[in-house]
Amino acid sequence: MTAPRLISGLSEIADDYDVVLCDIWGVIHNGVSAYPAACEALERFNIKNGPVVLVSNSPRPSPYVYPQLDSFGVPRSAWSGFVSSGDATRVLLAERAPGPAWAIGPERDQPLYQGLGLTFSGPEIAAFISCTGPFDDEIETPDDYEDRLRLCARRGLLMICANPDKVVQRGSRLIYCGGALADLYAAMGGSVLMAGKPFAPIYAMALKEAEEKLGRKLDRGRVLCIGDGVVTDVRGAGDQKLDCLFIARGIHGDAAIGKDGRLDAGLTAALLAREDQSAAMAMADLVW
Repeated sequence: MTAPRLISGLSEIADDYDVVLCDIWGVIHNGVSAYPAACEALERFNIKNGPVVLVSNSPRPSPYVYPQLDSFGVPRSAWSGFVSSGDATRVLLAERAPGPAWAIGPERDQPLYQGLGLTFSGPEIAAFISCTGPFDDEIETPDDYEDRLRLCARRGLLMICANPDKVVQRGSRLIYCGGALADLYAAMGGSVLMAGKPFAPIYAMALKEAEEKLGRKLDRGRVLCIGDGVVTDVRGAGDQKLDCLFIARGIHGDAAIGKDGRLDAGLTAALLAREDQSAAMAMADLVW
């Protein structure tokens, strides 16, 4: 598998692309505050080269994520459009209304269900599971759900997972997300359906958004995906035959950083190869 080209900044390749589809968590913020250099890089591209569409595995509809980005210090001038896993997942949920659904996830994710006509119940009588993540991601792990998920697997319930991420950064910690619960459920023999990255529905929505912002037909050869998740961002871009700029430090920490403190081509290639993935280019952190 070909090692990615290591680049020094987005400016090195910016003129090769008309559109950027960019991940959020781990690339432009860490769940607590923005990365100023990454925001500046997107802002420069968004102003000079073409639209930046943020593509997030957040389980909430995208407008409900805007205030969070504002609070972290991500400038709105750094992006033109936004598509979330919640946006794509609402289509799957609406097809299964009125349910009832067993909804797993924190109170902050309730906007996912607004206007869909769903009813809710416990796992004993639910028609399917909707998972956005643990109820309390500060303290819970997937193991806390084992008994209830095993009951659902015996009942043959489908799980719709609105956040395929397994973990994300929150400051210096990694916290569990919906994808970790989905993995556990699948290991029990349960069926799982997802629309966020790396799956096709969210890319279809993001490319449509990008084309609308661009104001003309999109050339997929001039679309750049940026992300730090090998199994979500890199795989999703690869499945869509889109170029990917892998941000190696992100969720994977220093796994691809050499002893000299710089991004190492061999370690980066090995990190990608462990998931049978490849990326066109790589950087440690997103900068202009």
